[in-house]
Amino acid sequence: MTLVVSEEVREAVHARRPVVALESTIIAHGLPRPRNLRVALELEEAVRQEGAVPATIAVLDGQPRVGLDKEQLERIANEEGIRKLGHRDLPLAVAAGASGATTVSATALLAALAGVRVFATGGLGGVHRQWTVTQDESADLGLLARTRITVVCAGVKSILDVPATLQRLETLGVAVAGYGTDRFPGFYLSDSGHPVDWTLDSPEQVADVMRAQDALGGPGSALVVANPVPEAEQLDPELHARVLADALHACEAEAITGQAVTPFLLDYLVRHTEGASLNANLAAVRGNVRLAARIAAAWARA
Repeated sequence: MTLVVSEEVREAVHARRPVVALESTIIAHGLPRPRNLRVALELEEAVRQEGAVPATIAVLDGQPRVGLDKEQLERIANEEGIRKLGHRDLPLAVAAGASGATTVSATALLAALAGVRVFATGGLGGVHRQWTVTQDESADLGLLARTRITVVCAGVKSILDVPATLQRLETLGVAVAGYGTDRFPGFYLSDSGHPVDWTLDSPEQVADVMRAQDALGGPGSALVVANPVPEAEQLDPELHARVLADALHACEAEAITGQAVTPFLLDYLVRHTEGASLNANLAAVRGNVRLAARIAAAWARA
C-alpha cells in the first residue's frame, strides 16, 4: 500500500508543527449535498484558524491519501459511488483501485501511519444495542486499542449502547477522559448519563497525557478525549429520547441489520427532528475540530 501524504502535511509532520486528521465519511455519507462540501472546507479552515494544518483523509483511485486538495475534497463530496471504508476495507480498496471515504478506524490508522497524532471526529462507533443477540460492535474500538492516536470526539453515537461501549473501551485498555467534564457526552447530548473516571481541562493537560503514554512505553493504544457539545447547542433531550425510541422500533420492524443500522438510525433522527439532530452533530464536530487543533499545538510545543 502506497500512502500518499500531501506536501503540506508531510512538511508539517517533519517539522513537528501541529496537524489534525479529519475523516471523510461525514463528507461523503453524513451530510446532504452541497452542504457537505461547505462543511468540509469550513472544518479545514477552523483547523487553520487555530494554527494547525488540516489533513482530511480518504482513498482515491486506490491510493490512500492524507491531506486532500480542494479538487479531491470535491470528488469525495460529489462523486457517485464513493464507498465507506473501515480499516479492514483498505487493502481491498487499494487492490481494486476504488475510491472511498474513511471511517474513524480507517482514518485513525492512516493518520498514525503518516505520523499524525491528533484526530478530530464527531462520535465514535461502539457496541450496538442488543449486542448479546447480534454481536455487533464497531471496528473503531479494536483499532483504537492498538493505535497510538488522540481522538477528540463527542463521545459515542447515542444510538449505541453507551455503558457497554465504555466497558469495552476499558477492557481493551483505551484511555478515556472527559474534557472539562466528569460525564461522558452522548454525541447529540452533552451528557449521556454515564460518568468518566478522568477529566482533563486544557490542551496542555491532554498533551501531558500523550507524552506520558510515550514515556511509559506501554501498548500502542489511543487516548479518547470526550468533548461535550455545548448544552445550548445540544439536541433537546426529551425530543432525542422520543425519536430514538421510535427509530429503534422502525429499525427492528424493517429488519435492518449490520452496517445499515447506523445510517438508518441517524437518517431517521435527522428527518424526525426536522434537522435538529444534524445541527447538534455539526456543532459537536466544529467544537471537536477546534479543540483538536489546540491539542495538536500543545503537543507540537513539547
